[in-house]
Amino acid sequence: MSETEPLAEREPVYDVVGIGFGPSNLALAIALEEHNETSERERAVTGVFLERKPSFGWHRGMLIDGATMQVSFLKDLATLRNPVSRFGFVSYLHDKGRLVDFINQKTFFPTREEFHDYLEWAADGVDHMVRYDSEVVSVRTVAEGGTDGGAGLFEMVSRCPRLGEETVHRARNIVVACGLQPVLPDGVTASERIWHSSELLTALPELQHDVPERFVVVGAGQSAAEVTEYLHRTYPSAEVCAVLSRFGYSPADDSPYANRVFDPEAVGLWFDAPEPVRDQLMAYHRNTNYSVVDLDVIEDLYRREYREKVRGEHRLRVLRASRVTDVHEDDSGVTVRVADLPTATPAELRADAVVFATGYQPFDLTALLGEVDRHCLRDANGRLSVARDYRLLTSPAIRAGIYLQGGTEHTHGITSSLLSMVAVRAGEILTSIQEDREARASVPTALSGTHE
Repeated sequence: MSETEPLAEREPVYDVVGIGFGPSNLALAIALEEHNETSERERAVTGVFLERKPSFGWHRGMLIDGATMQVSFLKDLATLRNPVSRFGFVSYLHDKGRLVDFINQKTFFPTREEFHDYLEWAADGVDHMVRYDSEVVSVRTVAEGGTDGGAGLFEMVSRCPRLGEETVHRARNIVVACGLQPVLPDGVTASERIWHSSELLTALPELQHDVPERFVVVGAGQSAAEVTEYLHRTYPSAEVCAVLSRFGYSPADDSPYANRVFDPEAVGLWFDAPEPVRDQLMAYHRNTNYSVVDLDVIEDLYRREYREKVRGEHRLRVLRASRVTDVHEDDSGVTVRVADLPTATPAELRADAVVFATGYQPFDLTALLGEVDRHCLRDANGRLSVARDYRLLTSPAIRAGIYLQGGTEHTHGITSSLLSMVAVRAGEILTSIQEDREARASVPTALSGTHE
């Protein structure tokens, strides 16, 4: 432990610092803003959010024209927590002068482009709490005297990616919401012609100097189907080859009873269930979200493929029950080797670009927390132990709170990384932070000003 300057000479201590500013922490910022607007000054909760990007953005590379959301607009950033929130999607539509027009569409599912505009609109409403161009590069504890002697504060060092300047923030709690990270298959490296689906719209302009003749899309989920549809529609002279390990795309189960797995009360039921029951429920309901596609997208692609057969064309090709065995890039394109799984027959495709819609993985929290990570408790499978209020369980050496928005599927269920629960989860985390602050206030403390 080494001494640091007294706390009073540094930036104020926040009740909460959010790391990452996507929809989850945006929902938390809104909950915090609404709490402070309706509470007495002494009960206000102070917070700031650190985001490495220069401005708000959410899956910009997949804002495909015409693609719709897969969740109801009522599952926005605030409505399920506060139905009269000024940050709800209905308020956004009213502010933009489109409320009646939206109603006339008779749909619960806005386009992804419109929902992204809503998120930007909401982010503008709380931008006084956000520090963009701020990438958190280290987290360390700061001791705070008390009955338990545990470290009561976190000190976060953030760096501006453009300028390299560093800033230090201190907080009694941190809320980590860094989202999911794109995954490419082993041995595959992203390049100007090899992309993850999340980069689609940002990478495509690099091909404008060419007239693409063939694209290869790898994957069988919603993103893969949407990329296939978009490329087939946008490049009418190009062949689009979809490589699926299945016989075809599988439909997502979005029926009313299946959707109950996304209800707020389902989180508590999941959390309290024995682990074998959780595993069983996950197996039952994977087809609500994983490697599945909206039925209307599947039917549209099938109709296109059939129409081409009628015309004697073959521009949309679905390589069923196949897998990519090798990818080789040179100056003029990419060679993709594909094996037919039932027969082991190899094939070779020459493509202008290959898009891997191969999913995402949770953010690496261990790398972010550094030395703090050794104080985080884990279950028998090595997974982080998380309380019902999304707070990480830690050793007594840590008194400050670490909350997770994402990476809690094993404890809180399938909604962990989805939009369905962001409003309710934000309210639960804010309530937990308030209760913890009141508990601290009842115990006299003395700042020691040392950090680990």
